[in-house]
Amino acid sequence: MAATAQIASPGSVSLAGPGRASFGGTVRSEFTKIRSVRSTYWTLAAMVIITIGISALLSWGRIQDYASQPAFVQAHMAPRIRSRATEFSMFGLILGQLVIAVLGALTITSEYSTGMIRTSLSVMPRREYVYVAKALVFTLVALVAGLVTSFGSYFIGQAIFATHHLNSSIGQPGVLRAVIGGGLFLGACGLLSFGIGALLRHTAGAITVSVALLFVLFVLSGFLPNSWAVHVDKWLPFNAGGAIWENLSGVNMFSPWVGFGVFCCYAAIAVVAGGILFRTRDA
Repeated sequence: MAATAQIASPGSVSLAGPGRASFGGTVRSEFTKIRSVRSTYWTLAAMVIITIGISALLSWGRIQDYASQPAFVQAHMAPRIRSRATEFSMFGLILGQLVIAVLGALTITSEYSTGMIRTSLSVMPRREYVYVAKALVFTLVALVAGLVTSFGSYFIGQAIFATHHLNSSIGQPGVLRAVIGGGLFLGACGLLSFGIGALLRHTAGAITVSVALLFVLFVLSGFLPNSWAVHVDKWLPFNAGGAIWENLSGVNMFSPWVGFGVFCCYAAIAVVAGGILFRTRDA
């Protein structure tokens, strides 16, 4: 009777019994975790609002500047604005990347700060299952949110440019790639931060390092001598990854898919290194 009661009791060892401690169950568990935390919704909402808001503001500013000029100046400005309308309408990704980086770090570090990681690993002793499940669930969430944000930024921005017939079309060469690429870029930013979080296991530290890599290095590169910048700039994480949504890449930058491939390599290194330490270090 005692043995029967133990097996039937909630939270007993039967939770790790046959058919329970599987990879599919771990994925479902991680999905439940990420959707049951309010910070997930607040962070994703902040990313969408900030990215679309900043993009719309820049688009509106460009249109207002264009409209205030005399006709002969407008004739000179129109081709340039039209050629960069896609890029202008997605400018908010510069800040959106920082918001998704926060969520990427929190996805892995929050369990260390609360001590819940020990519970997760006691239920699923195969650490590689837990880590891969976390990365997979976060990747899906980040990609969906990133694509919604990217397409929202583009269409709202183009609606603003259309008021003066300066908008681009989704069917124009490179435009669809840029818009989809914006979503992929946000997803890769989040994964980079996720990997850094696994390496550091500290929320503030992971966010700080992620912001430094994605934004501070980009700002500091503006102070480099031009002879250095032409060789260094394209390797910076933001410049490499941003090539996929900046419809007109600079002369010294990587082509869109090559640059994004370099950026994905940065994210992959962080995720793989974080996974190795996740598997070997004490919780």
